[in-house]
Amino acid sequence: MLIHSASQVLTLAGPPQRGAQLGALGLIEDGAVLLRGSRIEAVGSTQELLEAYPDEPRLAAAGRVVMPGFVDPHTHVIWAGDRAAEFEQRLQGKTYLEILQEGGGILRTMQATRHASVAELVAETRPRLRRMLMHGTTTVEAKTGYGLEIASELRMLEALVRLDEDPVFDLAITFLGAHAIPPEFSGDAQAYTQVVDTQMLPEVKSWWQAHAGGRPLPFVDVFCETGAFSLEQTRQIFAQAQALGFPLKVHADEFDNLGGAALAAEFHAVSADHLVATSWEDIRQLAQSETVAVGLPCTPFGLAEAHYTPAKVILEADGLLALASDINPGTAWCESMQFTLALACRYMKLTPAQAIAAATINAAAAIGRADQVGSLEAGKQADLLILDVADYRHLGYRFGTNLVHTVIKQGELVPDA
Repeated sequence: MLIHSASQVLTLAGPPQRGAQLGALGLIEDGAVLLRGSRIEAVGSTQELLEAYPDEPRLAAAGRVVMPGFVDPHTHVIWAGDRAAEFEQRLQGKTYLEILQEGGGILRTMQATRHASVAELVAETRPRLRRMLMHGTTTVEAKTGYGLEIASELRMLEALVRLDEDPVFDLAITFLGAHAIPPEFSGDAQAYTQVVDTQMLPEVKSWWQAHAGGRPLPFVDVFCETGAFSLEQTRQIFAQAQALGFPLKVHADEFDNLGGAALAAEFHAVSADHLVATSWEDIRQLAQSETVAVGLPCTPFGLAEAHYTPAKVILEADGLLALASDINPGTAWCESMQFTLALACRYMKLTPAQAIAAATINAAAAIGRADQVGSLEAGKQADLLILDVADYRHLGYRFGTNLVHTVIKQGELVPDA
């Protein structure tokens, strides 16, 4: 299929974009993209590709923007139940950490998720993934972490593997057993850390090798934060996970600067996420590594907080910056990366071009897939969006609507997207 006559083709070609380089869109006016099967064959001007490939089936973009599908590199998209009551509590003045200490927050979702079967988890998650896809997200990182004991964590993994078998969903799966301290270990985070370390990680690896159909091992993530896991406990889990061959991610510095970002750089984690309270020194260490800093603007927005990931500081340090939705039931039930970009432009002070790059090629780097998705280049997976606008700057400028006209996943048109 030859997609032609696009007002702008945003290729995002090249490696992930550091520092001042962020925002290089590789824009081709009156552009075209040739797809062969599930891959991109060629990218260029409409005239060049129509002349070079005159016999290909054609799809006219008709003066619209063509760009890579969004990559969402940090989500909690699989859960059971909801936390609408807690939203009301926060409006009445309670903080996120206060609600967590009272048994709400992650622990409330834990109770609902522990009681859900694999089929129920799939049934609740599939519509969320579908809505994400319809808003242009073609690759999704998806974490466990609402089970907090091995049986329900494995059910979440099984549900995610089942969902990933659907060709329109493309999941990068993460084990987040270290998401919070479950009530069985209240007041003894170290004891639960030992359980994650010595029991859960080996069992997850064994289960995965037996049931995941040859997929690479999932990421292992830790919530390194006050009220969750300390820096030393995160280090302990990282060391064990790395010894077992798991790639690493971390939630760090959402509320307090514990040093999780620097730890992520030390362990060569693929990403360090949140980073609202990260110190300059930790940002400097992160920027000197290949670990991607992931900003989650929907989360402070959802919490009505004033502070966001300091994107400009990260870029001034020559860091790698990505964006993610952080979709979750408590603080950021947002299925649109377009809205994530709009927030990033307003509160993280990114330009639309920077936000697009952070949500495509750099977001792909934050899940270790920059060689597969996130840009329109020959040989890469054919995941494309046709936007119903003629200028890419409408992304970020507009919000509360869906600008996606057409989604193409692995070379196939996605119906009703």
